[in-house]
Amino acid sequence: MSELLDRPVQTAGGLTVHGAVAVDESAAAPALPKLISDRVARRLADRDPTLWGPQAEGEARIRLGWVDTFRRSRELLPRLAQLRQELTGLDHVVLAGMGGSSLAPEVIARTLGRPLTVLDTTDPQQVRAALGDRLERTVVVVASKSGSTVETESHRRAALQAFLDAGLSPAEAGSRFVIVTDPGSAMSETAAEMGAHLILADPEVGGRFSALTAFGLVPTALAGVDVAELLDQAEALSDSLARDTGNPALALGAALGSAAAGGRDKLALISDGTGIEGFGDWAEQLVAESTGKHGRGILPVVVESPGAPGATGEDVLTVTYGGALGPGAVPGGGISPDIAVNGPLGAQFLAWEYATAVAGVVLGIDPFDQPNVTESKENTKRLLASGVAAETPSFTDGAVQVYAPADAPQELTEVLRLLLDSAAPRGYLAVMAYLDRFGDADAAGLRPLLAAATSRPVTFGWGPRFLHSTGQYHKGGPANGSFLQITGTPAADLPVPGQSYSFGELQAAQAAGDRQALTERDRPLVRLHLTDRAAGLAQLREAVEALLSGR
Repeated sequence: MSELLDRPVQTAGGLTVHGAVAVDESAAAPALPKLISDRVARRLADRDPTLWGPQAEGEARIRLGWVDTFRRSRELLPRLAQLRQELTGLDHVVLAGMGGSSLAPEVIARTLGRPLTVLDTTDPQQVRAALGDRLERTVVVVASKSGSTVETESHRRAALQAFLDAGLSPAEAGSRFVIVTDPGSAMSETAAEMGAHLILADPEVGGRFSALTAFGLVPTALAGVDVAELLDQAEALSDSLARDTGNPALALGAALGSAAAGGRDKLALISDGTGIEGFGDWAEQLVAESTGKHGRGILPVVVESPGAPGATGEDVLTVTYGGALGPGAVPGGGISPDIAVNGPLGAQFLAWEYATAVAGVVLGIDPFDQPNVTESKENTKRLLASGVAAETPSFTDGAVQVYAPADAPQELTEVLRLLLDSAAPRGYLAVMAYLDRFGDADAAGLRPLLAAATSRPVTFGWGPRFLHSTGQYHKGGPANGSFLQITGTPAADLPVPGQSYSFGELQAAQAAGDRQALTERDRPLVRLHLTDRAAGLAQLREAVEALLSGR
């Protein structure tokens, strides 16, 4: 029987949060009493931009639309119905977007069982696979809030060229695109030039808070999701958001904030198996990018299953998530987490956005800016212009080229051991794989193996999409991370039409730019380059298993 059943429960609008009040009450400095005395719930529901201090007020003033965007988003519903009619017969939906423009739609589609091809990479193998078949039935949703995201613009160019190569006229090809962007962005002009369908997003909602805006709803509606139901689920929760009691989102935010302030600043996110798929990846971006700055924050650690390594620790807050539980069901997915959050997907999105904003109040962090995200982007631009400098590996072991500090051992397993040992006592290891997340999916299996080999939390991110997520925490959060970057030679490259570089060169520049940002901060870093991806991943797994057997 789960210990959660003995702890206070907060329920509203179909969402239930077990354990959050108990976590907050056990913290060195409980947050909920002060949040109540400061009327934070009422003020947040009223979109008060002063909650995070004077320095955050300007940004917060234009970023609080998510609080009630489920109401304004209903204005999209007739347009989405019309769009589906206009695009009848195009049942292969490809979403080109990064970070907040792709993570929520992927969760929605996976959870509700609708097909959606998400293109959030610069890996040439993955791009080619997404655009390589079913073109006669394909519609491409290009989603970028700023309209200047280099990955998304590259995807647009590649998709347009694929349609033209398939024999479509420029006008026919343009009509296969739906562009979602903010009013006034450069991409809205591009849409007009192409003859693409244009849907303008809510400019008062930041990307990682945009699950219930056009960014989340347009691609999933085209994929066949009843998006009005998501809005209904969020609205059912919304009446509780101004309350001091009976407000599960407030209790969750207080617990996240007070736990982190007290040293439990790693957040293990685990699906309990009750039907919400991939939600941890979306919550990872929301929490990491919102809180990881000024040397502090909350590091989400997405754990594969309740029994996987890395779900617990003295500095870890263990949280399970899932759909609504039936009568007599026990929360937690077979373990006893610190907190369990269960309820419908639309309510989950709104509750976690609200809780993250509340955690920002507790931690004294502006949750709406991302001061370190642009650094790797600027490095990438510079490296694309000048070229990535050739590097000499420390040594080569089979299909793995190892780039490590000069004093590192000349053996793969020992290099990994050195990197694990470099993790600070309250630090973490981040695995960053600039590979094809479908074709090279075995790379993700390294996370639980490495977690089993160390007492420290281990995260895993696919590059470059993690740059729009945990990348902010890597640079702006506590300086206690160690980093394993994995790159790989693609079987074949793919040009970016109209540009002087290919997808492979862009991917290499992004990886190099991120390495530069980390090494400039003296973060421990090892890079492993796979000259043959399949063979290299198998070899790397063997090395980690050898490390495990020797510890």
